[in-house]
Amino acid sequence: MAIPGSESQLPAIKVTEVESVKCDSCEFTEECTPAYISRVRERYQGRWICGLCAEAVKDEATRSERMITTEEALNRHISFCNSFRSSSPPSSTAEHPISAMGRILRRSLDSPRPLRSASSSMLPQVDEVGRPSLVRSGSCLSSLSG
Repeated sequence: MAIPGSESQLPAIKVTEVESVKCDSCEFTEECTPAYISRVRERYQGRWICGLCAEAVKDEATRSERMITTEEALNRHISFCNSFRSSSPPSSTAEHPISAMGRILRRSLDSPRPLRSASSSMLPQVDEVGRPSLVRSGSCLSSLSG
């Protein structure tokens, strides 16, 4: 039984509109708001790229030996993704994103970043085979034995 004049004042639930959008680089599909899609397209010359590819584009720009534009870094990343898709045998209609990111990670580990401004004391030590090795700063055993 309702009391006259006491209509319930429930807050209106705002439904956010989302759209499916496919990354122009890796072809991963996400659901995003139209406003977010618009902001990403403004940032990347009308192209929509997912968050993972956006990070890869930033990485591409910082790894370059010379300063490059975001557009050039994006073009390099899209080129890499296209060659990745054409070189791998299609197991299904699309490769699982986790597997694809693992391959991209392995690629980035295989191509080390150039050191832009590091002092020689900060450079990693290299063993006789040419692999990076850990540098020992001292022994913790001397403080335990006394």
